[in-house]
Amino acid sequence: MCWSATADLVAGTVIAAVGVVCAARVRRARDLPIAALPLVLGAHQLVEAAVWSSGGGCSAAATAWAAIALPLLPVWVPVGVLLAAAPGTRRRLWGPVAVGLATAAVLAYCLATRPVTAEIRGRTIGYGVNVPWMPLVLTGYLFATLGALLLAGDRRLRTLGVVLAAGALACSALWRLEFASTWCAFAAVASALVLGWVRRREPPCRATR
Repeated sequence: MCWSATADLVAGTVIAAVGVVCAARVRRARDLPIAALPLVLGAHQLVEAAVWSSGGGCSAAATAWAAIALPLLPVWVPVGVLLAAAPGTRRRLWGPVAVGLATAAVLAYCLATRPVTAEIRGRTIGYGVNVPWMPLVLTGYLFATLGALLLAGDRRLRTLGVVLAAGALACSALWRLEFASTWCAFAAVASALVLGWVRRREPPCRATR
């Protein structure tokens, strides 16, 4: 797959539209963060289309992309899974929530005090942020996002976690320097699986007389 401003624009529009459908169909307020995940990730791809158009470097679009990818997602995903989880499975989800909050705090500090750069490398984009203790922070990030999904009591959310984990391994192997961009693009497409989760949680239709 080749990435470009057009590819991100098309993918972002489609995934954001899926997110709108998911958010509109959700029946419980506490399911909304997970239902809206495709909307967030679709918007994220639209922001990356702006990064392509800017030609890379330090730009508002690159900073906005990093703000969503880095401090927002490791909080959004585990908190969303916790809210949607059945009472019996919530205790084991507090670990990813706590790690996500700590990871997001470090990443937010880095974004607030250091510039974000974007470098277009052929058909991919590499983002540069000076993050201390990078292996530890990355471990916390993946535990917060993937761990929350894999520990979820819902089978469809666990499936999404498995798909995203496989995507993380593939993106890391194929595009090590562009891992953040390529995995976020993969996550945006995979988040369409949330539509099946929303449909599963809809109340059954009652027969009418």
